[in-house]
Amino acid sequence: MNTENAKSQMRKGMLEYCILLLLHKGPAYASDIIQQLKEAQLIVVEGTLYPLLTRLKNDRLLKYEWQESTQGPPRKYYALTLDGEEFLRHLDSAWNELTTPSTSSTMAAKSSFPTNSIIYVKETKSSNIKTSRI
Repeated sequence: MNTENAKSQMRKGMLEYCILLLLHKGPAYASDIIQQLKEAQLIVVEGTLYPLLTRLKNDRLLKYEWQESTQGPPRKYYALTLDGEEFLRHLDSAWNELTTPSTSSTMAAKSSFPTNSIIYVKETKSSNIKTSRI
């Protein structure tokens, strides 16, 4: 059984939520988003990020604005729209349902899985994304 493939699929599924969390703190340049995701061990390359940013923009969850750069051409900074903020609230609610098990499901999970088998993402005060194991 190939667990690397499963872990890769899990990372891809979490990217949208993680990007919205990052942009909730304020506008960001794509390379800054990539750097923060790499620091959280959610390895991302431009070929993965840009199509996702475009899709989120087309869904009206993100907007962008060009800002002049002192180090070359203008840069595109992404930010959440009001629809994006609302969508993030819904994702937060869904995430909390998934990561806050009821007493009966906690007991079932303890009997079925090692305690380090469930990975979740949380936002820290420094607006970085951290992965943790419970």
